[in-house]
Amino acid sequence: MKWWLQLGLAFVLVLGTTAHAQETRIAAVVNNDIVTADDVNARMSLIMRSSGIPDTPQNRQQLAPRVMRSLVDEKLEMQEAAKYKVAVSKDEVDKALANIESRNNMTKGGLVDYLKSAGISPKTLTDQLTASLTWNKVVQGRYASDVSVSDAEVQDEIARIKADFGKPQSHVAEIFLAVDNPTQDGEIKSLADKLIQQIRAGANFGAVAQQFSQAPSAAQGGDIGWVTPSQFGPPLSDAVEKMNAGEMSYPLRTPAGYYLLYLIERRIPGQASEDDTQIAFVEVVFPLEPTSSPQEQQRAANQAQQVTNTAKSCGEMAKIAREQAPQYSSQTPSMRAGDIPPDLRQVLLSLKVAEPSKPIPARGGVGVAMVCQRTDPAPAVPSTDQVYDQIMHQRMDQMSRRYLRDLRRGAYVDIRG
Repeated sequence: MKWWLQLGLAFVLVLGTTAHAQETRIAAVVNNDIVTADDVNARMSLIMRSSGIPDTPQNRQQLAPRVMRSLVDEKLEMQEAAKYKVAVSKDEVDKALANIESRNNMTKGGLVDYLKSAGISPKTLTDQLTASLTWNKVVQGRYASDVSVSDAEVQDEIARIKADFGKPQSHVAEIFLAVDNPTQDGEIKSLADKLIQQIRAGANFGAVAQQFSQAPSAAQGGDIGWVTPSQFGPPLSDAVEKMNAGEMSYPLRTPAGYYLLYLIERRIPGQASEDDTQIAFVEVVFPLEPTSSPQEQQRAANQAQQVTNTAKSCGEMAKIAREQAPQYSSQTPSMRAGDIPPDLRQVLLSLKVAEPSKPIPARGGVGVAMVCQRTDPAPAVPSTDQVYDQIMHQRMDQMSRRYLRDLRRGAYVDIRG
């Protein structure tokens, strides 16, 4: 009998037929590791909660193949890391958590508290971050010395960017779904359609990108910064030129896979960018549990509307936050607009100082935001380091996807549902 069959039988015999056994059954075997149903359910809950996708049986069924694929890939990545004795420290994982908190305007430790309040083990997120950080180290160790960017390439790119001065630039966010095998095309296209449906229904584009996108920009919520049409080939450039700010594209097929693009805003290079606006703001969030009843949802919406109707200053907003929702609200002294999640960024940029927003969807509830201070930016100029990093990231991403594709081809993977 094959060793992996012995493992599976032994696992089932030990678990027996209890309810706990049903939850911890093997969902997949990846070489000499397993993915359990608990792993799949926990990751699915994290995705639903963080992205705003409604946690329904239908959505779970439709998103399950991608979730399973991600968990299988993480097993392969960690196995390769073990092979080369690559690991990340707790400090590195904590720093990644802190970056997520900063991008989402959370206080230190707020993310862990948020997950616990939603009934999600923080380990679900830290396992995902650990795999991502470790894989980046593996790829860097294997290919960094083989990938280079010359000064001439950087200068050529800068010259091209300068040649585009006076032409509109687009601030774009992306979700990229790779198609490594033509037989996957239908499945990936179906996932792209589903994600568009969920985002248009209210799911957060940046959070969805963090969980589903396979581009390096996923860590920044899909934000790839400012681009000109010449930086995209068709059909991406054609789609961006036809979009208005705040619009999202349909699934765009390229040789590598499907793209979903979100146009944040446009500018003329050399002019000041709203992204560089410094904003101090306060946000009050009235939390909702995943299982909140319609009455509880309405109560939170009414609380938020009351804040919108009555708050006249940041002092009043901060007082409301301390008294009514201290764990879920925050006051940010100053932050660059481009570092604020896109949905909240657009709300803040549209407000006058001391003007409360209308109730808006917020992390795990309903929120109200107010700008306390705003400093408009000076005109931006292109950076040599930014151009170098962009080219390097693109090439390392290509190596990373090729590396993982080869691991999949050589692995034993048994998906059991």
